Amino acid sequence: MQKKYIVRLSERERETLQEVVKKLKGSGEKVRRAQMLLKADVGGPAWNDSRIAEAFGCRRQTVELLRERLVTTGFQETLDRKKRAEPPTAKLLDGEQEAKIIATRLGSPLKGYVNWTLRLLARKVVELEIVETVSYETVRRILKKAA
Repeated sequence: MQKKYIVRLSERERETLQEVVKKLKGSGEKVRRAQMLLKADVGGPAWNDSRIAEAFGCRRQTVELLRERLVTTGFQETLDRKKRAEPPTAKLLDGEQEAKIIATRLGSPLKGYVNWTLRLLARKVVELEIVETVSYETVRRILKKAA
């Protein structure tokens, strides 16, 4: 089967990859990608995807995607991996809302209570219309972050 994405590394790219592997520069994933690209290079060992996958303990599709990324996005982007534009989950509360929750916690608790409980604080925050809904676990994380 003819490969659609062929890895042809320049001398400079090959040297960069060898340096990453030799000096273990960067994350383990980066080193592994560098090793895979070196093995896939047609100017080098030119291993097939199955052999690379077996050698590095990954799936053949992983190697295919690495080849594709190299050809479509470029050398540096493939080696370093693209950072996410947004976190996997959006923030539930903004900084102003968090500050109001902390300020509420610093105030005296409701009548009949000695201290604020997380559930009590979560109910009070909703009652004060700081947020529409909030779980006591979210309140706990905010307070822990502030501490």
